[in-house]
Amino acid sequence: MSEPLVFKRYYVWELPVRICHWVNALSILILSITGFLIGKPVIAGVSPESYLMGWVRFVHFIAGYALLISVVTRLLWSLRDHCFSGWREYFPFLTREGWREIGMMLKFYFFIDRKTPDAVGHNPLAVTAYVGLFMIFMGMFASGFALYAEHAPSGVMHTVMKPVYILLSTQGLHLYHHIGMWLIICFVINHIYSVWLLDVKEKGGEITSIFSGYKYTTKVHVFSEGKECDENGCYIKVKK
Repeated sequence: MSEPLVFKRYYVWELPVRICHWVNALSILILSITGFLIGKPVIAGVSPESYLMGWVRFVHFIAGYALLISVVTRLLWSLRDHCFSGWREYFPFLTREGWREIGMMLKFYFFIDRKTPDAVGHNPLAVTAYVGLFMIFMGMFASGFALYAEHAPSGVMHTVMKPVYILLSTQGLHLYHHIGMWLIICFVINHIYSVWLLDVKEKGGEITSIFSGYKYTTKVHVFSEGKECDENGCYIKVKK
């Protein structure tokens, strides 16, 4: 008779990481809905005084600022020396081992290999996608604030955004902003599916971890960047 699996609990996602995650999710939802309405209005106020589309744009701008603050906060938090949320986790494609693990994840997602890669934090393919998402965010911030600044051509923001205006026309900014929105929506759909799949296969609390911060693994030892991690996500210092 085989022995039951013993799971070990790790504190993977710290509170600021979880807050940033949900601020991002809510901001993206609001930005997508209001963005659709701004791009193709389907509602109208009962009178010009109701300022309905003005309020839609205002909510869009507030959500945009919230997303920017959340992304910057997450970037600053990644500078901390943490096993699972530190900046070192976001560059697996710079090492041969990282590419090997990315290949394993691709085989799993494409149903070529049934073996579930047991990643306690982000798996290498996911963090590579997050780097791509971050680049899309940067483009969305640049195009969004450039469009926003057009209402005040003599303002400070318009002056700061001049390099963007040189690269793209107003129509080009609208087009990029629209394409970027769809790319983010596609990422969100894939993200939800991947999290659900890994939660079912790994049985490590993938979904609940973004609420509690804890994930579970059968691994006796967990490593990040060649260093062993303890249950709190801190690197274990080797005694000399």
